[in-house]
Amino acid sequence: MISKTTPSPPTIYQAPMEGVIDHHVRSLLCAIGGVDICVTEFVRVTDQRLPRRVFTRLCPELLHGAATADGTPVRLQLLGGNPTAMADNARKAVAVGANAIDLNFGCPAKSVNKSDGGACLLQTPHRLEAIVGAVRRAVPQAIPITAKIRLGYNDRSTYLDNALAAAAGGASELAVHARAKVDGYKPPVYWACIGEIRQRLDIPVIANGDIWTLEAFKRCREVTGCEAFMLGRSLLARPDLGLQIKTYCAGERYCPMRWQQVVGLLWDYYQTTREIYPSKYLGNRIKQWLTYLKLAFPEARVLFEKLKRLRIAEAIEAVFIRELQDRQRELKVMEGL
Repeated sequence: MISKTTPSPPTIYQAPMEGVIDHHVRSLLCAIGGVDICVTEFVRVTDQRLPRRVFTRLCPELLHGAATADGTPVRLQLLGGNPTAMADNARKAVAVGANAIDLNFGCPAKSVNKSDGGACLLQTPHRLEAIVGAVRRAVPQAIPITAKIRLGYNDRSTYLDNALAAAAGGASELAVHARAKVDGYKPPVYWACIGEIRQRLDIPVIANGDIWTLEAFKRCREVTGCEAFMLGRSLLARPDLGLQIKTYCAGERYCPMRWQQVVGLLWDYYQTTREIYPSKYLGNRIKQWLTYLKLAFPEARVLFEKLKRLRIAEAIEAVFIRELQDRQRELKVMEGL
């Protein structure tokens, strides 16, 4: 168990979320503060060496030192079940600019698992070890090779086997989502299993799963003994959760983001991305983010209802302008009290 009275600064990772957290979201989250390392959406590897554009499309930060604009390191994630192809593409990714390679053994999506990728590999720890080992041998030792797993596939009986396999293959860090594939994202979460893994491995173990609040972080840290934590859905629901954790561990006071600030964040995201997506999808990413924000901010549900059927830029922007004006008036009233 770790000390409750003298918490040391943890390392906070942004979890990869396919189709949700892209480089635009990474940039906004890192600008808030509290995130130490980002991990990209997975690059799917089959049996061919991928062209440069595939890596830079999902990770444009590769063109700028593999870091966000504020300097937060970004790790490129690969997903696949062929050790040779994974090694070849890891080598290519490093040539393109990757400073670290993360390997996905945790994705629970049926389409991914049917294609011999993600969590399905947890059924065969020896294959997992072979993939990690092949990638480790393919790139310079200075390049970290990390891995992300769940506690198992059809059950949680193999979590130690898979963790030990990843370490034996040469992983320098292991992130563990504290559920099996069969559990999906349903409660409960099994943090105690992460604690057992941490005790058995000589490499850093990163705790992931249901760290929704500062209080949840405290409980997870006590149960697992970990000093590194990965935030995914919770970071979208509370964009400053990493900063809340950091300031708590530093013994400093911090006032969490208010809805007024979150609306400004969404507006920035909309303005950044509105020219990227076809008009028929205009505003979809904002609506997607609001589904997570609803878990922490009641106001997000109201804004979502106002936006959910809108497709025209002028209508979406009019809603945002009214929302920003309303929140600004509320803020002035609060300051005057």
